[in-house]
Amino acid sequence: QVQLVESGGGLVQAGGSLRLSCAASGRTFSRYGMGWFRQAPGKEREFVAAITRSGGNTYYADPVKGRFTISRDNAKNTVYLQMNSLKVEDTAVYYCAADAHYTLRYYYSGDYDYWGQGTQVTVSS
Repeated sequence: QVQLVESGGGLVQAGGSLRLSCAASGRTFSRYGMGWFRQAPGKEREFVAAITRSGGNTYYADPVKGRFTISRDNAKNTVYLQMNSLKVEDTAVYYCAADAHYTLRYYYSGDYDYWGQGTQVTVSS
């Protein structure tokens, strides 16, 4: 089992940047594919980005392509989400998630096994 703790959220003006971190407990972090999802008020949770166990492959939702970058440091048991050129519509609670079963559906929240508590990102105009 792995525990995930997100940090780095906050209030930022449109056009600004934030970097989210997700620290994982345990010694087997490198065995998990990792994903970031977000949920805005009144909306369903949606996929943002994912990264494979080695970090060799990354995937992004269309709305964030070219603005967000997911990365991981397996030595530090941490996955990151660098968010640039933030927009008001990026406002949401951001969650990191761990996949223990090598899902090919990296965009599907139901295939992730562990979730963090979320961190709020608010982008003002």
